[in-house]
Amino acid sequence: MRTITLSDGARLSTKDLDRSGALPRQIMDAAAAIVDDVRARGDEAVREYCLRFDGACPAAFRVPDELVESAKEQVDPAFLEALSLAARQIRAFHEREREQSWFTTRPDGTILGVKVTPVPSAAVYVPGGRAQYPSTVLMDAIPAKVAGVKRVVMITPPQRDGSLSPYTLTAASLAGVDEVYAVGGAQGIGAVAYGTETIPRVAKIVGPGNAYVAAAKRHVSGDVGIDMIAGPSEVCVLADATADPAIVAADLMAQAEHDPLAACYLVTCAPELPARVLEAIEALVSQSPREEITRTSLDDKGVIVAADTLDAAIDAVNLIAPEHLELHCADAFSLLGRIENAGAIFVGPWSSEPLGDYVAGPNHTLPTGGTALFSNPLGVYDFQKRSSVIGYTREGLATDGPAVQTLAQAEGLWAHALSVGMRLKLAEGSEAFEDPLAACDDAFTTAWPRELAAPGVVKL
Repeated sequence: MRTITLSDGARLSTKDLDRSGALPRQIMDAAAAIVDDVRARGDEAVREYCLRFDGACPAAFRVPDELVESAKEQVDPAFLEALSLAARQIRAFHEREREQSWFTTRPDGTILGVKVTPVPSAAVYVPGGRAQYPSTVLMDAIPAKVAGVKRVVMITPPQRDGSLSPYTLTAASLAGVDEVYAVGGAQGIGAVAYGTETIPRVAKIVGPGNAYVAAAKRHVSGDVGIDMIAGPSEVCVLADATADPAIVAADLMAQAEHDPLAACYLVTCAPELPARVLEAIEALVSQSPREEITRTSLDDKGVIVAADTLDAAIDAVNLIAPEHLELHCADAFSLLGRIENAGAIFVGPWSSEPLGDYVAGPNHTLPTGGTALFSNPLGVYDFQKRSSVIGYTREGLATDGPAVQTLAQAEGLWAHALSVGMRLKLAEGSEAFEDPLAACDDAFTTAWPRELAAPGVVKL
């Protein structure tokens, strides 16, 4: 792991982190070409790309409902029990996020409010490459169902032998997924974004994937909704002298084993801790069946930030804005108010990040690459739309109309003022306007109630 030492008031900078940020242009171009081809040629293009990239393509993309429902018979009972626990706790957490429509009434009778409506359909992307992720199915599909989405589909690539994981299918059944399609990659994103002969389009696409999936989501964004552009997973451990080096080592490794590109940060104000953590990693990593992936991640993407004070360490954490943040500190809850940027915060020595990955309840689809600076975990709110509701009375129009006319005049928007002015004349007792030109002249006795003083000049 690379070490950055902060001393004498030095502060961490984004250049120190050396994050790659944007997707490489060649990946963006390749993904866009695949998506555009799928949009043009539909199932035929999807089938070609599935055979090229996945090595398998089913005769029909949609997985029969009976296969999804029967998958639970093929899994270990202990797995089914654990997955059911996770589903219950994820659902209970997200139930508290659901927003309701609301309305308020002014004294003059004007009604204002927000109408909350679920998106009509959503697709959850579930990776099927290095590992199977039934937990991702629960995390992405359950909030959609809690939000009231009527049609939730799952897309996931088949293995090279053409099979799908019964773990993943069992999770789809527990989460209430309505349709499952054995298709992945950029071609899967293109299929659900624009629709094919056998795969209907959706309104929103969520879920993590490789760089080509992320690039495809970025390409279709605007034509459909997306949750975020997810990069490699990351963890940041903020630790003081009370932290157990072996536990810190295990937690860093738990993130590193996801992906060679996973980023792991140890931020500490305890001078002796980094060396002890590195010793523990060296002792533990050789026991891992994912040793090569774990070592590559820690060697290439691991960073230790050694600060001289806890305040400097917290500043560094807020600049990193990590996907996952663990607080291995004395009285960790007292630090919570000082943490400004993090996707998920694990407070205290008992709060292992894998608890959040699987069963705690909060969502594990989180902003990566520093985007926790401005974005949120996946939630019910990602599957709900808000429509403003505005219902004026005659009295409310009389109160607010003149201000609208004044602002419209300042912006030079003649018909804006006319629209309000005609209503004001009707509110004063005028009869319905039969002659548009006469109505215009009449309305503008109200629409332009006074001359606006000429504005001054702002010199730069």
